[in-house]
Order: sequence, then structure tokens, then C-alpha cells
Amino acid sequence: MSEEKKEQFAGDKKVGTSLLNFWEKKFIEKYTPKIPKLIETYHLTYSTILWSGLIILFSWLAQNNIHWLWGISSCIFLQWLTDCFDGSVGRYRNTGLIKWGYYMDHFLDYIFLCAILIGYSILLPDNFKFLQFFILAFFGAFMVNTYLSFAATNKFKITYLKIGPTEIRLLFIIVNTLLIFFGKTYLKWSLPYVIGFSVLGLILVVYKTQKELWEIDMKNKNNNQ
Repeated sequence: MSEEKKEQFAGDKKVGTSLLNFWEKKFIEKYTPKIPKLIETYHLTYSTILWSGLIILFSWLAQNNIHWLWGISSCIFLQWLTDCFDGSVGRYRNTGLIKWGYYMDHFLDYIFLCAILIGYSILLPDNFKFLQFFILAFFGAFMVNTYLSFAATNKFKITYLKIGPTEIRLLFIIVNTLLIFFGKTYLKWSLPYVIGFSVLGLILVVYKTQKELWEIDMKNKNNNQ
């Protein structure tokens, strides 16, 4: 029995808490039963495709009218909303789409991140667009670390240093708001700092992850001797 529990898929159970986790969890618990039955868990998951497409469209429109960034921020908020409830609705209604939900939800999260960065690349001058590559590379590295760690430990952790997807979405909304009020110069000035903090955070996260895995290996080795 213990061996079966050890091998049980845990991709639907997130480990760790973020700064906003307490309030987010209370919100999800309160409103999950109120989601209309016509809205299925997979509808909520697939909606990320719509929000991603609209973000790219609004970014293109924002070239001539910066206030379209409000539309981008609205899509980020709506993606947070649907992402909050797709898994909770599935568990509440016992749909059984655990592995499908794990795969599609997090693959589309990556697509959503790409859409946001594509949108910013549309707004940025050409000589700053190469910075987007580094941001995508480092953000992608956090996701790779998450999935490799999950494969090794069966613990799905998407929150690091008290920062999770919700806080990242809020950061993008703040950036959009600053862009509207202060212009594109702010984005160009801030990108190197975003990259710098991403590098430092990634180094710390990888260090802590490899240390944890080393300790697990040594513990298993000693138990088998």
C-alpha cells in the first residue's frame, strides 16, 4: 500500500505558499460551488487560448493607443480567474481529468506567458526586443525546474521565494499601468532589472532544488545499505 501511495500522481496538488495564497484560496473555496454547471473545467482551461490571442491583438492596437493596455491587463485578470477555478471545479465535480488538466493547464500557462512577451515585443523598439529573449529564457527555466523537480520528487511546486503565478500576473498588470501613465520609456528602463532579479532568483531556486534532491538520494542510499 505504501508503494502505491508513493507512486500516486500528485500533479494536482501544489506545494508551497505565495504572498497572496491565503486570500486566493479563500476566494476559490467560496466561489467554486457557484460556477454555473454549463461551464466545465475544460472550458476554463481552454479559455487561456482566448486570453492569449486577445493579448497579442490588444498589444498590436496599443502601438497607436496605449490605453489598449487596459485590455491586456483585463485579459491577465481573466486568465487568473479561469486558471483559479479550472482545477477546483474539476475536483469539486469529480470530473476525473487530473492528468489531462495538469498537462493542458500548464502547457497553456506557457503559451500565455509567451503571448504577454510577444505583446511587449510589439510595443518595444527594435533595439530592445532582444531582451525579451532573455526574459523568456529565464522564466522558462523556472518552469523547467518545476517539472524536473516534480518528476524527481512527485511534489509539484510552482511557488518560489513566496512568488507564484498570481504575483507574476499582478506584476504584469502593474507594469501595464505604469506604461499607460509614464510611457514606454519605463519598460525599457526596467527590463534589465527584471532580467537581473530573474537570474538571481533562478540561481537560488536551482541551488535549493539540487540540495533537496541530493539529500533525498543520500537518505535513500543509507536506507538501502
